[in-house]
Amino acid sequence: MSISDRYRGVVADVRDFCSKLQAGVEEPGQDLRSVQQALQGLAELEEQVGEIPRFRLEADLTPVLLKAHGQLDRARLLLEEAGSEDQGAAIWELEQKLYRLLNDL
Repeated sequence: MSISDRYRGVVADVRDFCSKLQAGVEEPGQDLRSVQQALQGLAELEEQVGEIPRFRLEADLTPVLLKAHGQLDRARLLLEEAGSEDQGAAIWELEQKLYRLLNDL
């Protein structure tokens, strides 16, 4: 699977998780806002990622992935502090996908 396809897959996974987290929430907390910010940053390159030349992928994607990883990590910690270990574990899986993609760059 190409880096572009994996990147799009990660964006889709974060989008799905964000939708699940938003379900039934009237006013977003800091945890949801952090996930939304991560999604927004990742989604900015979702369409363009296939057009980025291979030699530029690392330079273009690394800052976006690192920032999203940090935002997801903040959301995970907030959820775990609030007692939502299941949602925290789901975010941990998303973070691992980002980390593996970063390592492959």
